[in-house]
Amino acid sequence: MTQRFLITGVLLFCVYTLQAQQPLRQGDPKLTEVWEPEPKVITPGKTSADPSSDAIILFGGQNADAWAAKDNGAVKWKVENGILTVTPRTGEIHTKQGFGDCQLHIEWRTPAEVKGDGQGRGNSGIFFMGRYELQVLDSYKNRTYSNGQAGSIYKQLPPLVNVSRGPGEWQTYDVVFIAPRFNEDGTVKSPARITVLHNGVLVQNNATLWGSTQYIGIATYEKHGDKEPLVLQDHDNPTSFRNIWIRPL
Repeated sequence: MTQRFLITGVLLFCVYTLQAQQPLRQGDPKLTEVWEPEPKVITPGKTSADPSSDAIILFGGQNADAWAAKDNGAVKWKVENGILTVTPRTGEIHTKQGFGDCQLHIEWRTPAEVKGDGQGRGNSGIFFMGRYELQVLDSYKNRTYSNGQAGSIYKQLPPLVNVSRGPGEWQTYDVVFIAPRFNEDGTVKSPARITVLHNGVLVQNNATLWGSTQYIGIATYEKHGDKEPLVLQDHDNPTSFRNIWIRPL
């Protein structure tokens, strides 16, 4: 008797469920169609490494005109054969234009001749808004602290995996950076977030940043502008860059 009631109950539930779904199936599909606003049409690059039609070219190989030295003077790094290379001890460089939320493509190469180890091999960094560092380092068979290797958010978040190519080989970062938002009193409304593909492999997955990069101490936030320059670091290594473009989001 109990089993018969159970089977009957299941059948009644199935019938009820089917009946409840009928209005949805018989409704107007246009009620869930969104026509406005229509997405802007842009032309994609020929490959994922090529800039789309709405991208801003920060370095296309000819000159470093989109950049300035720390003192806002001319860039002292070397531009040769379509490559921008750090001239050690000349200082960091920054974009003349400020950016907030963005998509960045950048290619980089550590020196083929290996000198030093740990943080001394091909070290540089990409600072979003001049504050939040995505580490550049020769991390191919080169052990260092995990939150300081290539693909890390320096001194904060280690990469999910190490996909570094060998010294002298070109590597890529494709990054989506979401800038932090601040309240009027300077408190954090929403922290910065970052997604990073290193050589096509996900190494930071919509990760939340703790604050501005600190070499010593814990990262913290300090209110800043909605748009700030992108910075490339001079860490006394002749690290090279090419094909740098960005899309404000």
